[in-house]
Amino acid sequence: MNYKTVAIVLIAIFTVLLMIDYTADINSVDTEEQNIYSQTRSLMDTTVTIAVVNYNETYALNVVDRAFEKIEYVDDVMNNYDNKSELSMLNNEGSVHNADPDLVYVIKRSKYYSEKSQGAFDISIQPILDLWASKYSPGGSYQDPTPDEINETLELVNYSAISIENNNISLKDGMKITLGGIAKGYAVDSAIESLLNDGIVAGFVNAGGDGRYIGTKPDGTPWRVGLQNPDKNEDAVTIMNIKNRAVATSGNYERYFNDTTKRSHIADPRTGYSSGNLISSTVIANSAMDADAFATAVFILGENEGLDMIENTDNIECLIITTDKRIVRSTGFSDYEMN
Repeated sequence: MNYKTVAIVLIAIFTVLLMIDYTADINSVDTEEQNIYSQTRSLMDTTVTIAVVNYNETYALNVVDRAFEKIEYVDDVMNNYDNKSELSMLNNEGSVHNADPDLVYVIKRSKYYSEKSQGAFDISIQPILDLWASKYSPGGSYQDPTPDEINETLELVNYSAISIENNNISLKDGMKITLGGIAKGYAVDSAIESLLNDGIVAGFVNAGGDGRYIGTKPDGTPWRVGLQNPDKNEDAVTIMNIKNRAVATSGNYERYFNDTTKRSHIADPRTGYSSGNLISSTVIANSAMDADAFATAVFILGENEGLDMIENTDNIECLIITTDKRIVRSTGFSDYEMN
């Protein structure tokens, strides 16, 4: 046997050994126990939990950190309570040039929700929220705004007056926007995309009840999501089996402009008054942003209009709790509930 033949044989043997070692590594990963690794932090004025299914704790926690960074980034851009955020700059100055692409996308997408809900969802509602808040803040009258005050302020509420051209955003004089009904959902989606980009195939991100769930638990079963009972007893209204879907709930749950009058913190942009049509609305959708926005829209629209909108929108389901505590489901919602 010459040297050339020996070299070829040795290379072949070495290649086979590498394949055996690689196969052994693959098998060890497959058979190693998968666990859920999670962290919870306070962000976006709520509690955010990110969990991933993986066999390597160090790697899992690193990808969780990167997902949290995405949420922090969205909050930095879209927090209208932070004077340094781009959203606050837009509200204070009336325009932003070369706006952050994420901000542009979310505002553009919000117009879709406004059109689908016939104006029940409208990010330009901020002047109305400011009016109500001023009445029930220290130094305020602690009485509802007058009809004249509401009608005058409503002239500033008009989503179609938000202009976006070449990443330049501008508002009409006096207008302000809030992304409170959509930014949290977008942040959840951004965190999920970060997890997926890092190779995570199972886990979830939950931000104060707005959650998106991918893959399954380590035992192969879907993620179980409970809907809080408005009476706050230990029993959930329902338990949902969720896989590769998002869930969000919009409701009062004792959040009011004023505790004495029990005025809902969710105002109807069409009327300027607090919405009291429902106790809560829960939406299942493909993205957390869709679930977040449609849950708000259904809550404002009420039982009949809300259900009509959901039934005429693809890949969306909802469950609503009426003020008389009836539970009403869209056609396909029960498919997600535990038997």
